[in-house]
Amino acid sequence: MAAIARASIVQLGQFGHHVPQVVGCTYLSKRDSSTGTLTALKRGRGGRSSFSGIVATVFGATGFLGKHVVNQLGKIGSQVIIPYRGDAAEVLRLKLCGDLGQILFFPYHLKDEESIRKVMKYSNVVINLVGRDWETRNFTFEDVHVDGARSIARLAKESGVEKLVHLSCLNASPNPQQIYMKTGSKHLKSKYAGELAVREEFPEAIILRPSDMYGSEDRFLRYYSDMWRRGRDSIPLWKKGEATIKAPVYVSDVASGIMNAIKDPSAVGKTFEAFGPNRYYLSDLMDYFYSILRWRGYKRVHINPLFLAKVFVLSQSPSNKVLNFEKLEREHITDVMTGLPTLEDLGVKLTHIENQAPFELKPYRMYAYYYDQIGEFADPVPPPVVTS
Repeated sequence: MAAIARASIVQLGQFGHHVPQVVGCTYLSKRDSSTGTLTALKRGRGGRSSFSGIVATVFGATGFLGKHVVNQLGKIGSQVIIPYRGDAAEVLRLKLCGDLGQILFFPYHLKDEESIRKVMKYSNVVINLVGRDWETRNFTFEDVHVDGARSIARLAKESGVEKLVHLSCLNASPNPQQIYMKTGSKHLKSKYAGELAVREEFPEAIILRPSDMYGSEDRFLRYYSDMWRRGRDSIPLWKKGEATIKAPVYVSDVASGIMNAIKDPSAVGKTFEAFGPNRYYLSDLMDYFYSILRWRGYKRVHINPLFLAKVFVLSQSPSNKVLNFEKLEREHITDVMTGLPTLEDLGVKLTHIENQAPFELKPYRMYAYYYDQIGEFADPVPPPVVTS
């Protein structure tokens, strides 16, 4: 690539993957290139065909948020190393996020420390977006959110990584609000324990706590329009959604916050809460979503034993993880802000949900292929904002 000067080839491990080793001045790192560490040489005016000086390893790049982060990294000319597991065809689409040779893939396993060490050996930035919404036979919440996060943080410190960004959860707590689970959400407890583990291994880490994220292929807007979550003519909610307050955030805003945190020296060692510009009652959000969907006869109802039986059956199915008790628990927990720095402190201009939800939900509308005339249907009224 023309943007990278005097590049040699460094082989990564037994898999035979190659990464260009750049010799020159650094962007984030001041270490000498003679140490064998990949250093960054800024070239170009910016954009995908430039080299920003950021060499980032992004764990969880194939997830909902990861795709946006990789795209924004590639947009400014960063070199991105993407660890993956499973079929390599699932990650190939991310190759288009950057210029030729700037998006690199490497197989790894979260419980294999040697593979983790190899993928961050030449990076000055590591971003950990790995997370699970449900447990499997191979990975529990503790395996992913605590042990995996600790391993990544410890190996990043040992590898001399300059900046580590760790993704947590807004309501992460050792004692989360209890709705249906007597012991509280194991997901939120493990996220909190993961934060402590990361801080212990990498005190300078930057931690982001996002609320429910929405956007393309999300698990928030589409979750409530899924046939398994809703009823035939109703949506079951705890106390009809009138006791839950949410502050959903647009996924691109969180990705922008991660990018700004990487570039901001004052962000080192801080924890940021990433939530949307407004807070809404869940009941009002449901009314707004279903007015966009144009589903007739919709109404909010209390969660009844029949629906809980449905949740139990679906939670036992290995092929359908749309609805389970962990998800049901977390969706009814009120978003609590603790006064930590926010995305706005990172210079992010937040997106209002009424500017994005109609576009995201359009494919799920009733009579989605009907082209209505201008003014035929009134625009949905945005949900009222909770001010107290």
